[in-house]
Formats: sequence, C-alpha cells, structure tokens
Amino acid sequence: MAEADPHRSESARILATNPVAGTETLERKNMWKRRAAFVSVPLLLVAAAITWFILSQNIVNTDNAYVKQDIVSVGSDVAGRIVRVHVRENQQVKQGDLLFEVDPERYRVSLEQANAEIAKAEVDLHQLRTDYSGTSVDVAKAKTDISFAQAEYDRQRALVSQGFTTRVRLEAAQHALEVAQAELQTALSDAAKARSALATGRQVPGINPDLALAQAKRDKALLDLNLTQIRAPISGRVSQTARLQVGQMMIAGLPALSIVANDRSWVEANFKESELAKIRPGQRATLEFDAYPDIKLKGHVESIGGGTGSEFSVLPAQNANGNWVKISQRVPVRIAIDEKSKRILIAGLSAQAKVYVED
Repeated sequence: MAEADPHRSESARILATNPVAGTETLERKNMWKRRAAFVSVPLLLVAAAITWFILSQNIVNTDNAYVKQDIVSVGSDVAGRIVRVHVRENQQVKQGDLLFEVDPERYRVSLEQANAEIAKAEVDLHQLRTDYSGTSVDVAKAKTDISFAQAEYDRQRALVSQGFTTRVRLEAAQHALEVAQAELQTALSDAAKARSALATGRQVPGINPDLALAQAKRDKALLDLNLTQIRAPISGRVSQTARLQVGQMMIAGLPALSIVANDRSWVEANFKESELAKIRPGQRATLEFDAYPDIKLKGHVESIGGGTGSEFSVLPAQNANGNWVKISQRVPVRIAIDEKSKRILIAGLSAQAKVYVED
C-alpha cells in the first residue's frame, strides 16, 4: 500500500479536529505559497536578465556576414576565335590545367615570319662583316699607293732640280700622289661606315641591332602562340562560363570565365561602428551558416577594414544640402576560419559571426 502524503494527512487531521480553524490555516499557507511564487518568478527573471546582460557585454555579433573566397577572372591575352573548350561549369580544376584554346594559326604564321626576319638579319650581318674586311684591304692598298706616289714625286722633283726631267712629269707625279691620298680618305670613310654598321648599342651589347630586333619579334610571336592555350592561374571551381563557347570571338583581356578558390575561405562580417571599439585582431570568434545549421566553426579576427562599406560603394552617400538622417555605418571585419568545415563553403553564403571581445 502506497505511503500517505504527510502534508495531506496533516491537513486532513486539522480539518477533522477543527474544520473552521483548519480551513483558515490552509488558506494562509496557500496565500504564502502564492506570494512566494509571485516574488520568486520576477526575481528569477531579473537574475536571468542580469546574467544575459553581463555575458552579452563580452560578445558582439552580427548576422550581416558572408562567406568570401578569392575569385579570379580568366581571359585570353591574345585575340582570336575559340576552337576548343576543355572545362564545364562548376568543374574543379588545378593550377596549370588547360581551360580553352584560341585559334593559333595566325600566331604560327607570325612566328614563321619572325624566323625569316632572323635569317635575313644574319645574312645582312655576314655581308656587313665581309664588307668591313674588304675596306681593310682597300685602306692597306691606298696606303701602299700613297707611299709609291710619294716616292715617285720626290724622285721627279730631284730630277727637275738637276735638269734631267721635265716639269710636266713632276706635275703628273704630284697629281698621282693627290689621287692616292684621296683614295685613302675614301677607303677610310668606307671602313668607318662598315664599322658603324657592325656596331652594337648599349641596350643589346654584343648583338647587331637589326638581329636583336628580329629575335625580339620571334620571342613575341612565340609568346603569343603559347598564349593561345589558356590555363588555370589558380586551383578552384570554374564558374560563369556562359561566354565560353566554341566559335566565340575572344577580345584580348576580356574575361571568359571565373575560378573560385574554394579551398581558401573567410567570413566578412559587417559590424556597426559603435561596436568597433571592442573588436581587436586575434580575438576568438564563432561562425554559423544559414545553409548549414548543424555546422559551427571556430575562427579569429584577422583584420579590420580600412573604410566603411559606403566608402567603397559605386555611388557613395552624398550630403550636399545638409538634410539627412544619420545612419549607423558598418565596417567590414575579416574573420579567418580556424577549422575545416564538414561541408563545402560557397562564396556568398550568409553567416552569423560572434566575436568574444573579452580576449
């Protein structure tokens, strides 16, 4: 048999002994219980509010936060028509993977032209060297002719003084000497011109300028030919491939697709300027994501932005007439993620960031 409730037994005993007095006693007890409950409940609520207030002073949080990842726009450095596509939307690629190809034919022809110009420059250089060697022979011959003409002139002048020859022969010897001297000057001038043609500049020492120019054209043509194969500059997920179609004409420098570096993520949390005084780099943080309610990641404050969001907007706020309502500005705070997520984080996902400012 179950044990009787002692409070109930006592109440029954009081009622049995003195029904009127027992009723009054029970009413007083119930009144005190109600008063105790009436007082204790607000006290508990106040205590809870005080506890929440104290704890909230050590945390700043915002739901104006988003997952960020590096996004690289990829295009072609050379113009041309797309002839092959090797990737598709949302495909994971590694750095150096071939993405697409531009028609290389025109650049292959340019390379052949550059090689032909190099060959011509080498032939011209060989001819210049041959000409310079020839001018050395001409100079030597002209000097020999002068020596011979000078000796003949001296001999005729001696003979004229002795009366053994005529003045006509002396004048002829003098003319031959002058001709030899003029030929020497011509040979020296030709040699200087040939030497100048073989000269090299300070920018390309030791190389003929025409040959250096032809080689530079060849290097440019070879570079352009290699650039017809567009490769991934980083590892990540391919995105925005709508323009990446065979036959599409590519303009140099125009983006054809984007690669999202999904192996490196962080959260950009926009805190109110009134909360910024509490935030310091290095403070602990926790991150939650609307897309993954079951995931909560640890992180830390990496840096604080150099300007408010409005400062970097396309159309910053203006106040030309002075009539405006003050709006609390938000400053982007970069929060690094310290642990690996069980799910793939996607750029742009909404997040909630909490920063523990007591650290």
